[in-house]
Amino acid sequence: MALELGGALAIAAEATTRAVKKSRAQARGSHGVALHPGTDTPLWNELSLALRNLSWSYGEKARLARILGLPRQRVDDFIISRRRLPDAERTLLLLHWLSARQKGVHLA
Repeated sequence: MALELGGALAIAAEATTRAVKKSRAQARGSHGVALHPGTDTPLWNELSLALRNLSWSYGEKARLARILGLPRQRVDDFIISRRRLPDAERTLLLLHWLSARQKGVHLA
């Protein structure tokens, strides 16, 4: 059974490696072009899905927007409609906020 699992993991790792190489090859030709949410942003897709699956209490998006220093509508663009990607600093803030929220801590 362990060999079967190891084989399945090896196949998955090879597929992931091929996908990353393909993505990098495509990105080389697009220097200076901003990423947009979609198939080229699998990590963002997972983060936004985790954020969307939270139970949002009244006013929580507004509090998160204040933490991020953005209008509430921009938070909606990131999480719900997925029309935009946040910059690196705000992505890290979102990760921190999500981690705290999953632990039951509500940041101000």
